[in-house]
Amino acid sequence: LAYRVGAVADDADTLRATLEDQLIRADILVTSGGVSVGAYDVVKETLTALSEETAPDGSPVSGRVEFRKLAMQPGKPQGFGLIGPDRIPLLALPGNPVSSYVSFELFVRPAIRALMGLPDVQRPTVPARCTDAIASSPQGKRQFLRGSYDAEAGTVTPVGGAGSHLIKAMAHANALIVVPEDTTEVPADADVDVLPLG
Repeated sequence: LAYRVGAVADDADTLRATLEDQLIRADILVTSGGVSVGAYDVVKETLTALSEETAPDGSPVSGRVEFRKLAMQPGKPQGFGLIGPDRIPLLALPGNPVSSYVSFELFVRPAIRALMGLPDVQRPTVPARCTDAIASSPQGKRQFLRGSYDAEAGTVTPVGGAGSHLIKAMAHANALIVVPEDTTEVPADADVDVLPLG
């Protein structure tokens, strides 16, 4: 059963109180937004401060949450760790809609399935022929582009651009096209790996 908490103000005390309220019933906590390096990235600031609180014996009082910049697009800023006395898993996702969605598919969904003891924690990738060229993919980052996958034909077509704010394209996608870190462009009709979302 999932519980949704509405938007929380960019205030550290309010965020901390909200998180602590959820620890009573949560098996896992997921936040979205506030994990980068901007002026209002209160999630990162608050959880970093919580991670630095220690008991007299030097052990963390509230658990520890780490923040990383991952070599992926979208979804570069991520946070993960354990908080509260029961060490509840927390995943802090970026706030841009597509970044958040891709991060959920790659990290949150597998974590939930693992906690439930389910098999096939990760969605399997499948090969497909990419009908259109992908002109530019960032060097050194694994890119996850929205795509329309036709399992019967074995093809995938990119949908929309690469921007993490383009949610209309996400609504028309049923798969993610995986472009490896060392690939900067994909010619039309090339084989690619696809992560079906259905």
